[in-house]
Amino acid sequence: MPDFSSGEVWISLLTLTFLEIVLGVDNIIFLSIISAKLPESEQPKARNIGLILAMVLRIILLFGITWIIGMKAPLFQVDFPGMHGDVTGQGLILFLGGIFLLYKATTEIHHKLESPSEADDPKVKKGAAALNTVIIQIALINLVFSFDSILTAVGIANDLFIMILAVVVSMIIMMVFSGAVSKFVNEHPTVQMLGLAFLILIGFSLIAEAAHLGHFIEGAVPKGYLYFAIFFSLFVELLNLRLRKAQKPVQLHGYAETAKKRGLLDDDLLD
Repeated sequence: MPDFSSGEVWISLLTLTFLEIVLGVDNIIFLSIISAKLPESEQPKARNIGLILAMVLRIILLFGITWIIGMKAPLFQVDFPGMHGDVTGQGLILFLGGIFLLYKATTEIHHKLESPSEADDPKVKKGAAALNTVIIQIALINLVFSFDSILTAVGIANDLFIMILAVVVSMIIMMVFSGAVSKFVNEHPTVQMLGLAFLILIGFSLIAEAAHLGHFIEGAVPKGYLYFAIFFSLFVELLNLRLRKAQKPVQLHGYAETAKKRGLLDDDLLD
């Protein structure tokens, strides 16, 4: 049990909780986009189930932290001309997760741009079957995001209780605000597209990280660059939304009104 009278413990807890929330933002955006396919009454249920799944999965992985660290051991080697490296369990999961993110984000973008609206599309499932499909997708994406979260936790805190407490607190905060975030994302299509673009970016990042873990490439993409790009893009989009909201609608004027303003017509002639 950690000593909560120590300032170091509180700094570790607050830092880790903040990072867990930051790492969970892309998860909430994904939940918002996927759950939007459900009837409105089912969407909060799907989001809460998704976040609870994420919390449970991360706690389980924290208890199996030695197993996760052991996944860095090579499973097999790849030795082709111009390509040499070791395939580890951790790298394999990150690689498959990156491929899944690329596939899911690309199909979602295609669906939103090319497919008919969900209200007119007879192929869109409703009710329990659709909810089950969404929950399966959420579980898969949580598995991918959980590894990044757990590795971050291990790098910051040494106490298992602090790690679990930070995960639980961050998930409670995200559950409280997930409804507002989801509503905002669903009401602004440009934010949805930006979120899907984030998922593509994160997918490439996971593939690059998997290649780095297996020593296929020398350098790794710094996470700071990735999150700076995400938050800067989101900041610019929020400015655009505020600018569009502040703009006055264009008013169309008739020929008579224009001529009157220029003094070419009198009110008597208009009457």
